[in-house]
Amino acid sequence: MTREAPAQDVDEAQLEVGKPKGWAAGIPGVAVSLLRSVEQMGTGRTVKALRLLNQRQGFDCPGCAWPEPREVDGEHRKLAEFCENGAKAVAEEATKRRVGREFFAAHPIAELREKTDYWLGQQGRITEPFVLREGASHYEPISWDDAFELVAGELKALTDPNEAFFYTSGRTSNEAAFLYQLMVRSYGTNNLPDCSNMCHESSGAALQATTGIGKGSVSLADIHKADLIVVVGQNPGTNHPRMLSALEEAKGKGAQIIAVNPLPEAGLMRFKNPQNVRGVVGKGTPLADEFAQIRLGGDLALFQAVGHLLLAWDEQAPGSIVDWEFVQRSTEYFDDYAKHLHEIDWPEVERATGLPREQIERVARMIASSERTIYCWAMGLTQHKHAVPTISEIANLALMRGMIGKPGAGLCPVRGHSNVQGDRTMGIWEKMPQSFMDALAGEFGIDVPREHGLDTVDSIRAMRDGRGKVFFAVGGNFASATPDTETTEKALQSCSLTVHVSTKLNRSHVVHGRTALVLPTLGRTERDVQASGEQFVTVEDSMSQVHASHGRLKPASAHLLSEVAIICRLAEKLLGAGHAVPWRTFEGDYDLIRDRIARVVTGCDDYNRRVREPDGFVLPNAPRDSREFSGTSTGKGNFTVSELEYPQVPAGRLLLQTMRSHDQYNTTIYGLSDRYRGIENARRVVLVNPDDLVSLGLADGTMVDLVSEWRDGDRRAPAFRVVSYPTARGCAAAYFPEANALVPLGSVADKSNTPVSKAIVVRLEPQP
Repeated sequence: MTREAPAQDVDEAQLEVGKPKGWAAGIPGVAVSLLRSVEQMGTGRTVKALRLLNQRQGFDCPGCAWPEPREVDGEHRKLAEFCENGAKAVAEEATKRRVGREFFAAHPIAELREKTDYWLGQQGRITEPFVLREGASHYEPISWDDAFELVAGELKALTDPNEAFFYTSGRTSNEAAFLYQLMVRSYGTNNLPDCSNMCHESSGAALQATTGIGKGSVSLADIHKADLIVVVGQNPGTNHPRMLSALEEAKGKGAQIIAVNPLPEAGLMRFKNPQNVRGVVGKGTPLADEFAQIRLGGDLALFQAVGHLLLAWDEQAPGSIVDWEFVQRSTEYFDDYAKHLHEIDWPEVERATGLPREQIERVARMIASSERTIYCWAMGLTQHKHAVPTISEIANLALMRGMIGKPGAGLCPVRGHSNVQGDRTMGIWEKMPQSFMDALAGEFGIDVPREHGLDTVDSIRAMRDGRGKVFFAVGGNFASATPDTETTEKALQSCSLTVHVSTKLNRSHVVHGRTALVLPTLGRTERDVQASGEQFVTVEDSMSQVHASHGRLKPASAHLLSEVAIICRLAEKLLGAGHAVPWRTFEGDYDLIRDRIARVVTGCDDYNRRVREPDGFVLPNAPRDSREFSGTSTGKGNFTVSELEYPQVPAGRLLLQTMRSHDQYNTTIYGLSDRYRGIENARRVVLVNPDDLVSLGLADGTMVDLVSEWRDGDRRAPAFRVVSYPTARGCAAAYFPEANALVPLGSVADKSNTPVSKAIVVRLEPQP
């Protein structure tokens, strides 16, 4: 039976603008968590779900990848080990609202195409497989067997396996991710684009070259032990609020915090922890000791300037700043780095950063005096043309000061989606190293393709140019998550078949190939029972800890299949019952999958036993564990030299960044309240510094079209309301996915090919 969901959509005329807040969380965070949960799940289901969230015998949050405390580190989980946005993520997945055959019969595809992402997501869980046949006006039910036959038939009919693209989002479990890449490579392609290509690919590229592993080098316990935490291009209060508790604990032990961001984010100013008295009735905890309100794209200049100052101060007092023992024993190319930064153009640095030299010197003094420094960053750094050099400059500072491989210090790229890092570990990458491919081929006795596949941006190009015929996605909302919306949608529409393994309706289901399938899957919160009994899955958090996740709620429909089951059944249809991989056996018992992971994936030995430990296990990380850098080209930590680069903006233009509202996670829109920024009931807003409004001759509240300028022409996002806001001068901000239309497909980061969503040159054209 279909439960009716609220039918209202966003009415941008209802916009309310208030004063931005100077603090995050507190009682409002608790109230909103409970209100949204009860609204979607009901009281009983809310109590059951939230008490299991992020607990050892419960399920991992389907939202962010922030880690849980570990007993081995002397730390303990709280009774409520979740945040406001984690509660919202669970409520969205465990909702009682349903999308069944009555829904699709009542809503033609033409109507659904006009709805917003918010409206589509609010309709509820999809209850059975649906197909939109070529020329049809409505999705209609299809059996699982017929759906798998349809997909397998289309894939077999391709002249080349490389005409198919297999996308993955970060919500996929380790078991499903491992089987997915195994199926795809058995089929004959490495076209495995994933959400990492659009977020932390720049981090991986920079860290692989400098430290030898594309992951961070810290644990949650390190955060609590740090003297100084530098938080760059990141909004913890919205994107991973549990990080605020870690920062609060570090502050309580004497740590200092530097926040570097174009926007003053409430969570980095003051945190009212709702789990202690100070956060409930007191003023909370001030977090940032220094707020550097940097211009978009100025971070490379900032960290080069800091490096210059540290080197100069060490010349004045040799050994006072540089950890010479570590540098000489464990690194290469320090002399080249030091020579490059010996002189620096301070006026250029100030133009790039928008920061006065005095503040940069204060930041450098804090870094110089800290014995244990951690650098944290997110997409505010990774989605720039010069993202890889910028992150490499941070690595330079850490190497110079010996801040890798010591307690309370290190590099911390804060991943977004809950298992995006685990997907990569399990082989979801278009450029997996040959050692992994050899192990995979040897374990299963199969041939695997060795040429690199296409990432997200190049997959869009291939589909756009007619070189792609089938698009298959496990999770995610590809049409809304990717850049250059019009181009991406046309690319998907050019395919003969698009397939989405999903829990809920989203934009990608209504921007489709000639034939489209929606295959509904179990959520992470739900019980997964197979032939051998009840199953659990595993995930990897942002700090390389692998642990179990046990679904405990009744599934939304009896017709749902797990991701593992969907992949195994499709693989049997596609590759044949006699294929070397025992797909049916894997579907029935996930322990058997983990046994194979243990033999293929480095660091996963004895997987089944170790993942059953109370907190799972931590994957090896040579820089963190032994201060070794065997994965680099030199076998040591590599200093790098980068030319100073920052965005150049013509007169009368602004530099726009895309961002999340507090009421969304990635492309999932939970609601219409960005309360920390004072924005309510609307999403098509653009935040602009009041001085820029004066110079542009615009008034607060003016309706404008946002027009991005790129070498291949303009892109337009119509009908945005200007909101006067204290962002950095020359910079503006708007929510994605609404602003993704402005990101050119050709505007990508050097080396990582990540879309440049944080530095879009735009003009604001007032509407008539």
